[in-house]
Amino acid sequence: MANLTHFNESGRARMVDVTDKRPTERVAVAQGKVFVLPETLEKIHEGRIAKGDVLAVAQVAGVMGAKRTPDLIPMCHPLLLTGVDVDFKEGSQPNSDGRYAITIEATVKTTGNTGVEMEAMTAVSVAALTIYDMCKAVDKGMVFGEIALVSKSGGKSGTYIRGQKTG
Repeated sequence: MANLTHFNESGRARMVDVTDKRPTERVAVAQGKVFVLPETLEKIHEGRIAKGDVLAVAQVAGVMGAKRTPDLIPMCHPLLLTGVDVDFKEGSQPNSDGRYAITIEATVKTTGNTGVEMEAMTAVSVAALTIYDMCKAVDKGMVFGEIALVSKSGGKSGTYIRGQKTG
């Protein structure tokens, strides 16, 4: 357990002490997808989902999710986030199940002693859950996933870009 920073010498969970880390600008981008039926996507576009504007509510939910990350993930530090942006892109071709992807992308920023990767992934996850919640009356078979860190910058470990070799 020597390389796992969330455990103390006794093997017990702990929050990592970041006191001595130098504050830097930190940015993390995460993505995930929700796969919906074509009829569901059409209803979202036409504003015919009974609970309201699906993507507007999911966008706000994603921002709230980023802000509440330390309440959900025990060892995450409460951070002063300086920016959270949640965007959506729709796929133009159905997958093998005839569903269209709504790609969710969250960008989270701070200047601080620790990164915002978990906040970005939580933003995507909460936005995806919100889309499911708002559309479940018309499409219970929605699937969401493929949630991943796309990139991060700042801090001691520097820049990470998914798909690029590091080190």
